[in-house]
Amino acid sequence: MKNPTGNVVAHLRRCAVLVFMVQLLFIVVGAGSESIMRQQACTDFQSASFLRGTTLKVQFLLFPSSNPSCGQLLSIHEDIQNSSFNASLGTKIIIHGFRALGTKPSWMDGLIKALLQAAQANVIAVDWVHGATAAYHTAVGNVMKLGLEISSFIQKLLTMGVPQTSIHLIGVSLGAHVGGLVGHFYEGQLGRITGLDPAGPKYTRASREERLDPGDALFVEAIHTDADNFGIRIPVGHIDYYVNGGRDQPGCPRFISSGYNYLICDHMRAVHFYISALSDSCPMMAFPCSSYKNFLAGHCLDCFNPFLVSCPTIGLLDNGGVNMEKLPTEVKVYLATAASAPYCVYHSLVEFHLQKRRTLDTNIEIIFLSSNSSFSTSIIIPMHQTTGRGLLTHSDPLCQMESLTLQYRPKSWMRNKDEAPVVGQFCTALLPVDTSEKMFCLSQLLTLTQENPLLHSLPIVCD
Repeated sequence: MKNPTGNVVAHLRRCAVLVFMVQLLFIVVGAGSESIMRQQACTDFQSASFLRGTTLKVQFLLFPSSNPSCGQLLSIHEDIQNSSFNASLGTKIIIHGFRALGTKPSWMDGLIKALLQAAQANVIAVDWVHGATAAYHTAVGNVMKLGLEISSFIQKLLTMGVPQTSIHLIGVSLGAHVGGLVGHFYEGQLGRITGLDPAGPKYTRASREERLDPGDALFVEAIHTDADNFGIRIPVGHIDYYVNGGRDQPGCPRFISSGYNYLICDHMRAVHFYISALSDSCPMMAFPCSSYKNFLAGHCLDCFNPFLVSCPTIGLLDNGGVNMEKLPTEVKVYLATAASAPYCVYHSLVEFHLQKRRTLDTNIEIIFLSSNSSFSTSIIIPMHQTTGRGLLTHSDPLCQMESLTLQYRPKSWMRNKDEAPVVGQFCTALLPVDTSEKMFCLSQLLTLTQENPLLHSLPIVCD
């Protein structure tokens, strides 16, 4: 005889198992959906207006290499471990500056992508558009509070085991001084601070505690591009790159009719140069010199003093590529760029040695020619001297220059068809000039006239 009670119990057990399986399925599916939603949820920068943009409101956005256009909102009040943050990688924190129009910086996406392509790292953008808009002095007034919020965020990273030395702050304009303040809070023990044209107004005469300075991190570098306007004039790092002399960048408009771009182009070039250094193949190497004028005149050819031969290079190399145990501070270094991307160029010394002295200054135009480009400069040989030198920049490597032209260019009021031609020898070398190696010199003497340029092959072999 069948036991009806046993059948009921068995049926209830089967139902309970079925319910448990359904619940488990919902949990798994729900967790998966939650994970997918978390992965798909992207947060963008805030927008602010002149009327509502003065109160500071900060977002920390993590951009993973798997989806560099999707910002993951991080909160100092929540567990960052729930994000794709990887504590075993270095961390790069981007801090923008004053936002006159209350919008996300147009360069932000390009910088994020360039950093993710150049290094395996956590890339975090600090969005403080609310607080950076309206009047500039209002944004400056929010710098201290912003620095404290970023410091609190970094402290949360440190409690996760992130080393201080792995943190790299990249500050643009006013953001560079925010980075300096954060570094000051951590007594200069953060790994690196990069200032991209640190802001000048309100900071040129500020104390070191208020602005970016070499004591704010183990390595501090600054790229100056608008020192005569929105950027700071004084050096603020271990190494300060004065690109194209630090002002009036090639390719930027020179007429006020260009509007907003006329005002901001030089200032923002620092960001685009940095992106170019991260993305393009030729190095953006710089050279210490007493002035940009002396650099262009070919008087600063290597990095022996003070960098012991190793030349600083814009990018992510440790200590900017300088191999020294103790870095000097506030060293001005110079380099030139092209007028458009890719901005990196090569620098070559060019010299002309006269066969005999002349009683007037001798101006010579020199043009390098590659298969599809030309690059020119002029050098002056002072009266009663035999050697003139200068700097020539070119986008193609020196060994790819196929020929050159040289022409004597007297001042217009001194033109004289009966004047004796200029006779001498041409030499060149790629910077930095290695004193242990001889410069490349054409073997024969060249005769230059003011009527026609002299074309000559340039047989330099690539290594």
